[in-house]
Amino acid sequence: MRDVISTPDAPKAIGPYSQAISAKGLVFISGQVAIDPATQQVIEGDITAQTERVMKNLLAILSAAESSLEKVLRCTVFLKNMNDFAAMNAVYGKYFDSSPPARSTVEVSRLPKDVLVEIDVIALTPADEGGTFYK
Repeated sequence: MRDVISTPDAPKAIGPYSQAISAKGLVFISGQVAIDPATQQVIEGDITAQTERVMKNLLAILSAAESSLEKVLRCTVFLKNMNDFAAMNAVYGKYFDSSPPARSTVEVSRLPKDVLVEIDVIALTPADEGGTFYK
C-alpha cells in the first residue's frame, strides 16, 4: 500500500510525478527545486537563495507526510556547478546541524527550469500500523 503526499505549501509537480509517496514507514520525496509555491515560479537569486527555497519546500512536504528533518535518512543533491558546493553546503548544514543524513552530491549539466540545485529525500514517517515511528 502506498499513499500520495501532496501539499499546497510546496510547488506543484511540473510533470507526471507526485510531490512524495509514502509506503511502509518511509516517504520518498521527489527532487525539489527553487520554485516558490505561491507563484509556481523559480525564485531569483544565487545558490544560497535557491538552496534555502529548496529546503523550505522539502520541509513543507515532510510536514505533510507527518515527518521531519530529524527523520531524513538520505538526500541526493544535484548541482549545476560543483563550484557552488560550499555555499549550498552552508545552507544545507543549517537544516541538518546534528546527526545529518547520508548524502550524495553530484554535478549535472542541466536541471529543470535551469535552476542551480535540486534535492530529493528519503525519510521515515509514522508506520502504517499503529502510527508509531520506525526507530
